[in-house]
Amino acid sequence: MSEISTKPYFMRAIYEWCTDNGYTPYLAVKVHGSAVRVPMEFVRNGEIVLNISFGATSGLKMDNEAVTFKARFGGVSRDIYVPVENVQAVYASENGQGMAFDIGPTEEEEQELAEEIPVEQPARSIGLAAVQTDNSGEKNQAEIKNSAETQKKAGKPSLKIIK
Repeated sequence: MSEISTKPYFMRAIYEWCTDNGYTPYLAVKVHGSAVRVPMEFVRNGEIVLNISFGATSGLKMDNEAVTFKARFGGVSRDIYVPVENVQAVYASENGQGMAFDIGPTEEEEQELAEEIPVEQPARSIGLAAVQTDNSGEKNQAEIKNSAETQKKAGKPSLKIIK
């Protein structure tokens, strides 16, 4: 039998802490995959924040697999289903205290990253990297600012590998 994640337990604990202290618990959700059922018209940048307080939900259930409840959006009752792995955070809306969780990238995001940044694995362990510096003396503030602007325009900095 595989070990159950601690994430749903932490989610329930933060929810209980919020309600015990009179705070409004919010759930931040990463909306990807077909399993998530939320009103898509309220999703922004692939994320949605849901009020999961007693007054805002009906039949709230937070188990080890998912968070389910009914809530009204624009006066229309909706069934909400959020798998635990899609929960980014549970927190109190009044003060922002709570807990954030690491969400791995979606398959689409992983593919985009793989296309953008070619990953080269060294055959052996590499040493420290060094950045070339100018040891010709102190520069005045104008030269430093000018140098920084030129570096930004030039693109990525280069590093030299020392073995």
